[in-house]
Parts: sequence; structure tokens; C-alpha cells
Amino acid sequence: MDSLLGCVMAVVTVTYGRQAYTAQYQGEGWPSFGVLAIALSLAVNLPLVLRERAPWVAFGISCGALAVYTAADFQPSTNLWAPLLACYTVIVRSPARRAAWAAAATAAAWAAAGLAARLSAELSLTQAALGVGVVWAWATGSRRLAQRNVQLAELTAQLRREQELRAQHAIAQERLRIARELHDVVAHHLSALAVQAGLAEYVFASDPAAARQAVVSVGSSSRQALEEMRGLLGVLRTGAESPDEENLYRSAPGLEALDDLVRRTRASGLDVTWSVSGQRRPLPSGVDLCAYRIVQEALTNSVKHAGPGARVSISLGFGSDLLTCEVTSRGGAAPAAELPSTGLGLIGMRERARLYGGSLRAGPRAEGGFEVVFTVPLVPLDTAGGA
Repeated sequence: MDSLLGCVMAVVTVTYGRQAYTAQYQGEGWPSFGVLAIALSLAVNLPLVLRERAPWVAFGISCGALAVYTAADFQPSTNLWAPLLACYTVIVRSPARRAAWAAAATAAAWAAAGLAARLSAELSLTQAALGVGVVWAWATGSRRLAQRNVQLAELTAQLRREQELRAQHAIAQERLRIARELHDVVAHHLSALAVQAGLAEYVFASDPAAARQAVVSVGSSSRQALEEMRGLLGVLRTGAESPDEENLYRSAPGLEALDDLVRRTRASGLDVTWSVSGQRRPLPSGVDLCAYRIVQEALTNSVKHAGPGARVSISLGFGSDLLTCEVTSRGGAAPAAELPSTGLGLIGMRERARLYGGSLRAGPRAEGGFEVVFTVPLVPLDTAGGA
């Protein structure tokens, strides 16, 4: 575009200079618009080709060529506009202090051209001030607009980066929550299956009835595990890249399913009892799932480490603004099969408790056995947001 502008300006200036000299300037006594005038006119206008790539070079050549053209006593009005365009670009692209020098040089060149054109000093200075003043105002506005556009582009890029980071964080949190769900579902049911299968193998010859019951429990636990896994995978399929949190909670069990959990754990050989104190009431779905998973993990640890015959008690306490859950295990023989432990169960329980502003304490009891104590504050369902 600049190349086209420079060439057009050069052609128009030379053509106009030749025609104006013939029609008007010759009668006013101006020198002939010959080879030197044409060469200087090209030197004034063609540098506009470099206006965007090297604005100061284009301005210096154009303004200097105008000064030489004026000093050679050619009619100056023919070549006034190219230096003004070059000055505009310099003002837009340069700091204000440097741009002021370009504006002053352009004003001086215009004033000199006005005097050379036989205008009065007052009119020459007024013409220079108006011409350069308009260009300064126009270029300053363009520069501010360009700066705002740059700032807007930077802010847009920053916002995009922050959105990407938030999306990555949300995906990481989603994966972490899903990983916890998978761990709780798989670890509990596979631990129960391993114990029940080991028990069936152990009593297969001596107590066929007990072995048969253990096999039945294996089938029941397997079906329950498949049901929970299907529910979780169904949420992942329908939730695309960001599964809906409420759907995930609704697909998971809560304390209402505690009876089934206790029944399956008893089938693994543990003596499990549970009780509720206080006024039992519905819980926010996230807290309900959290409490269920912590009880489930505590029972899984009892199956792994306490072994058949262990006595496990579960106590749920509903206070006015606090839910307390205690799981204690005592006694028990060595497990029929040595079950591996990742050590992540207690970490996951503490993370779940912390997520809802609760706390968890787990460790051996002074009188023997092991206990897990979980507390979480309760808020009304209409302010909990179902979380």
C-alpha cells in the first residue's frame, strides 16, 4: 500500500508541476519545471514507499528534499503534502518528544515554503501551524488508539491464558475427584472380593455351606461394584470434558446406602454394628457422599488389616450444625489373604474432609484397635447449593 501511495504521489506531483508551470507558473516568473525539478519532486514523494518500514528515513529524505526544492526557487506548493504524510507516520510511531522534533522540522519546511511562495510571514507561519497542528492532533489520536488496541490485545491474550489455566485447573480437579471415586469404589469392592474368595478357598472342604455363602457374597459384591462403576462411567460419557458435579454426586451412594455397605462388609467376616444419635436429616449431596466414602474406606481398611472376626462399630452423630462419624475396629484374626495397600486411603479421606471444611483423625486407640473420627459442619440445604 505504501509503495502504491509513494508512486501515485510522485506521478501526480510531476504531472501537476508540468501542467501548472505551463498554465500558470511560467507567467509568474517561476523557473522551468525541468529535469532538476522532476528529480527533486521524486525525492520528496518516493520515500513514502518506506513510510511504514523506516518512518524516520522516509521523513528525513522527504523533508530534506523539500528544503532543497524550495531553496532552488521552484514553486513549492507542488511538493508540500508528502513531508506532511511522512511526519504523520513518525508522530504515530515515535515517542512524543521525538515526534515533536519531526513536527517542528515539518513546520519549518512549510513556513520556508510559504515564504518562498511569496506569502506574508504571518500567513506562512499560520499555514505551517495549521497544517502541522492538524496532523499532530490526528496522529496523536491514532497513536493513542493504537496503544489502546495493543493493550486490549494484551489483556485479551492474558484473559485467554487465565481461562485456559482455569480450565486446566478445573479438569485437574475433576480428574482428582473421579480418581477418588474410582479408588473408593474399586478398593472397597475388590478388598471384599479378595477376602471372600480367600475365605471360600480356606473353608471349601471343611465347611461347604460357609464356602457357598462366601461365593454368593462374591457375586453380590461384584454386581454392586459393576453398578457403581456403570453409574460413574455414565456420568463421564454424558458430561463430555467437564462432567456435571451434581450428576456425579447423584449417581453415587450416600448414607442412605449404609445398610447395604454394612451387609456387604459383614459378608467379609466382620462383625459390624452401627447407630445414629441426634435428629437424622437429609444432607447436602456432596457431604452425604463424603461421609459415605469415608465410612466405606474405614471399613475397607478394617477388612484389609483387622481380618475376619473383628468388631467394627459405626456411630453417626447429627448435631445442630455438625455431623460426627466414628468408625472403630477391635480384635480380629489375621486376614485370610495379604492385601496390598497404597497408603492413599487415609490421604483421600482427609482430602474429602478438608473439601467440606471438616476434619479427620485416624490412628490406633489406647485400649487397642483403630479408630477414624470424621467431623464436618452442616449448613441448611438451601444455602449449601447441593454441594
